[in-house]
Amino acid sequence: MIRVLFVCTGNTCRSPMAEAILKHKFASEVEVKSAGVYAINGGAASFQAQEVLSEQGIEHNHSSAMVTKELIDWATYIFTMTKGHKNILVSAYPSSIEKAFTIKEFAEDDPNGDVSDPFGGSVSRYRETYQELEKLIDKAMGKITKNEW
Repeated sequence: MIRVLFVCTGNTCRSPMAEAILKHKFASEVEVKSAGVYAINGGAASFQAQEVLSEQGIEHNHSSAMVTKELIDWATYIFTMTKGHKNILVSAYPSSIEKAFTIKEFAEDDPNGDVSDPFGGSVSRYRETYQELEKLIDKAMGKITKNEW
């Protein structure tokens, strides 16, 4: 079974949405978790992220988590939201270097692209991030399932 870990900053916006999207669309093909490089354990997803997921008919009970060595070791693929997140991971966990990618690097061969952070923004802003993540996840899963990476 393929195991995907999504990583962002606080694990309340982008990575929980990405986790929920992947679970919703590809639950039979992957196991998925999310974490943050500066997360506080046990926090809820932002209200806006919950609202957007609800609008899409996706149920997701989220509890934020800090990235740990156990999560790094568990994952087959680690998708970060930014190049900065990837750099933090690789520095803290050198063993992650072979399986850590920004989601844009993996999905679109764009090593410098970041997923924009909707933190503190409107529900509309979160919808835009949701749409961006959904597109990237579809592309990434296409590569994974066709063994193109």
